[in-house]
Amino acid sequence: MTTKTQASFLGRYIVADPEICHGKPTFRGTRIMVWQVLDMLARGLAWETIVEECHNSITKDAIAEAVKLSGEAFLKHVDEFALTPMPA
Repeated sequence: MTTKTQASFLGRYIVADPEICHGKPTFRGTRIMVWQVLDMLARGLAWETIVEECHNSITKDAIAEAVKLSGEAFLKHVDEFALTPMPA
């Protein structure tokens, strides 16, 4: 018997569903992965441009949620990103 793993809602707009994109976080109702949008932001694309490039499948509110959640994740794991230890 095969058990189906349920999707995890990570926010209002973001979901991790094992059946979609190998469980990577995506924007709800799409196959647009959150990391792709964060990468677009890092490259300096305007939010409006990102919405257009995603064919209006996501909203500015969805992008804001991705930024907020990524910031929270960064703060939770900040020690893992340290390049060199800081003197006390």
